[in-house]
Amino acid sequence: MIRTRRETLGRHILYRADCARVLKRLPSKSVDVVITSPPYNLGLAYRSYKDRLSEEDYLAWMEGVCAQISRVMRDDGSFFLNIAGSSSQPWLPFELMVRLRRLFTLQNHISWIKSVAVGDVTYGHFKPVNSPRFVNRNHEHVFHLTKNGDVPVERLQAGVPFTDKSNITRRQHAADRRCRGDTWFIPYETVRSRKGKFSHPGTFPRALPERCLQLHGFDGDSVVLDPFMGTGTTLLAAEKLGLQGIGIEADTSYVRVARERLRAMLAENGV
Repeated sequence: MIRTRRETLGRHILYRADCARVLKRLPSKSVDVVITSPPYNLGLAYRSYKDRLSEEDYLAWMEGVCAQISRVMRDDGSFFLNIAGSSSQPWLPFELMVRLRRLFTLQNHISWIKSVAVGDVTYGHFKPVNSPRFVNRNHEHVFHLTKNGDVPVERLQAGVPFTDKSNITRRQHAADRRCRGDTWFIPYETVRSRKGKFSHPGTFPRALPERCLQLHGFDGDSVVLDPFMGTGTTLLAAEKLGLQGIGIEADTSYVRVARERLRAMLAENGV
């Protein structure tokens, strides 16, 4: 059993613990936004987690965790769940979504594009698939879950400028901003070693949680939770936007990396 350790850095709280145990202790309806990327059950090489449960055991485990997430979320909160299948297990994310229908409404389904080809030019990076049967998988899912499907979102805050500026006046828009839609191209920065990814097999770029927060909307009192904190990227996004972050992670090494990254950012901010 993992012994729970709690520490505070700036406005943020970090737990070294099993997330199911900590979630049960958090107050109901105390979190505004949940952003997380749990293990995908694809056999990735985590330090202290066996990423290869039976499908039924994995789905039951995730359903239990998400039931606690639903309890701690405010009624007008958002849960952004980043998850992916694989070429050999393409149904797993959707099987999980079916299980979660009793807890949440799927308000938006966003495709996080990590690499894209436009004509003959490619942008971004992907992990090649060594198979004669499958094409490379260049995207992951971001499921935007809410309790009732009626949470207003800040479409323009998370949006993009118009390419054709004539659309601003012609379509009577108030500003040079339009909805980004449900495909988000957010490439990884180039890294050349596992150390560059903090020896974690499933990191995401900080721009991803930042955009989720922009879409939901926030103020200075907003609380952001990542129950599978990993190396702390969601908390870095919360710090950048002036929000309180709560991160939970079972692996001591990843908590150490998250602490170091957050401390460095706090030092840059003069905290």
